[in-house]
Amino acid sequence: MHEWALAEAIISAVSQIAEREGLKEVREVGLRIGELQQVDREVLGFALSQLKSGKLSNAKFTMRTVRARFKCRVCGNKWLFREAKVSEDVKESIHFIPEVAHAYFRCPRCGSPDFDISSGRGVWISSVRGVK
Repeated sequence: MHEWALAEAIISAVSQIAEREGLKEVREVGLRIGELQQVDREVLGFALSQLKSGKLSNAKFTMRTVRARFKCRVCGNKWLFREAKVSEDVKESIHFIPEVAHAYFRCPRCGSPDFDISSGRGVWISSVRGVK
């Protein structure tokens, strides 16, 4: 499950940040999760709780979803992922490789497959708070 791999990467990155910043304890970590990643937040939260240790033992992880937004390069139309009518199989494909959205989506206004994904990809650490 890729949520466990994400959790491992997050723990590793936060540990490095804590070390670099001289934190004795990490209390809170803010995460931003792109909607296209379709991360199972419950599984990710559980994985983080199981993997945290040392300086991160008492850390609280907060997750915020960043909505996926698209913009057509042809007509300038903007739309959201939730407005796209796609099957669960397609969602699963996009979950692993968000860029494949280009194979499945078309602009709802003009039908063009030429669009930008302006937000909603990736997983990143937005904040780390702790005690020095």
